[in-house]
Amino acid sequence: MQSDGRSLIKILSVPDHASVVATLLEAMAGESINIELLAQSFDLDDYGNLALVIDQKDLDRTLRILEDIKPTLDAKAISYTPDVAVITLFGHHLREKPHIHGRMFSSMASVGVGSLAISTSLSSVSCVIKGEDMDTVLVALSETFDIPHQVKTRPKDY
Repeated sequence: MQSDGRSLIKILSVPDHASVVATLLEAMAGESINIELLAQSFDLDDYGNLALVIDQKDLDRTLRILEDIKPTLDAKAISYTPDVAVITLFGHHLREKPHIHGRMFSSMASVGVGSLAISTSLSSVSCVIKGEDMDTVLVALSETFDIPHQVKTRPKDY
């Protein structure tokens, strides 16, 4: 699966308290902004870092929302990367096939493309890449995996 015309937003160095993610998700939902991908990590000082992907057309509105709630989140920085794409490999029982993840990222590395963020679930592995790299990655993945049908492209509406 592919999803282009997206933006990656990073909320950096947030103190680890339970209300941070709730505040973020409530603010985004209150403005009907869908989060396509959300990843959270913690650094050595136990500060949280959030990476989220939204539709490119919602970027300006999202940045305004984040500026409004930044003091509540106590975030040290908010950064963004426009024009990204999310590439997802989906398969039943993917958790039982650990080699898939390595093959996916080896395939991408073979064409010089790294990921900006990664998220996995029981049945999928998703990565965020620069939008300009999407076609290159799709070709590489098609050569690496037996894809049962053509990946559908969505029209850009931004």
